[in-house]
Amino acid sequence: MSTTLVIDSSTNKTIVALVSDGKLLFSASHDDPLAHGEVLPKLVAKALSVSNEIESVVVGMGPGPFTGLRAGIAFAQSFAFARDLNLVGVCGLDAIAAGKSDPEFLISVDARRKEVFYARYKDGARIGEPGVAQPITLAPFNLPIYGDQTNDFPDPLAMAALAKTKSHTEKPIYIRRPDAQPLPAGVKFRALTQLDLVEIFAIEKAAYGKEAWSMAQLKEEIAGKERFYLIAEVDQKVVGYGGAVKLADICDVLTLTVDESHRRKGIGRELLRRVLDWTRNQDCDAVMLEVRVGNEEAMPLYSSFGFIEISRRANYYGPGKTAIVMRKELR
Repeated sequence: MSTTLVIDSSTNKTIVALVSDGKLLFSASHDDPLAHGEVLPKLVAKALSVSNEIESVVVGMGPGPFTGLRAGIAFAQSFAFARDLNLVGVCGLDAIAAGKSDPEFLISVDARRKEVFYARYKDGARIGEPGVAQPITLAPFNLPIYGDQTNDFPDPLAMAALAKTKSHTEKPIYIRRPDAQPLPAGVKFRALTQLDLVEIFAIEKAAYGKEAWSMAQLKEEIAGKERFYLIAEVDQKVVGYGGAVKLADICDVLTLTVDESHRRKGIGRELLRRVLDWTRNQDCDAVMLEVRVGNEEAMPLYSSFGFIEISRRANYYGPGKTAIVMRKELR
């Protein structure tokens, strides 16, 4: 008989269970978002009093608030190392989703700061990676929502089953990045002027080819009303630019582009942060943007700022080139 110790601290509950051949030998939980580290050893001790013959350990890898999630992962890692056991991590949202009969639904759990960690599921499979957003942004999906608000928590039996599939994960799912981010070294940010257009146009053409804005369009854009544009420069050379416009009660991010040789240095993140700071002062309800399907670099950035997909526009960037429409609530 193979027995697995199951641990999860990704939600407000600390969950410990023993699973053997698809059956629960022991299951206990404690509901306190600030007590994971305190109660976890006690719950595990109770589990070991039922059976001390553990062959493997399964732990929830999140997503979840950092402190609580880390308590569970660190304990599981230490336990497995001390006993020389195999450790497998699984996504807690997947464990909540297991067994749901809806053809399509959302899983949403408390992320604190008036936000939730969420994932979308269709035909039993997760669509994309988990994200973080304000709860109100999930309403446009018009789908059933399960999670801690409906008293749905990671199921130990589902966690043990997931560990035997390809759905397991080796790294903690820390979606929310630290609030404080260092400024990119050697980069200056300032308002865009007409004198920057030649350099911007060169970056635009290199990045987007035939779909790039023309020089006339660039001039018209920066001259428009209720718009905000800024650039990033290194050694007095423009290396990136971003801009937004206010349209009634919605702000729209019009562009966010970084020269290829300066990407993955935090420039795009800082440009977006400053654009969003401007939108917050425009008395807008939300911010919208479009991103091309397949833009793997941009999607994690936008998701980390709380943007979620609300729709898709076919042929937006040309024949066969679909745009993902994303929205971030400001209120």
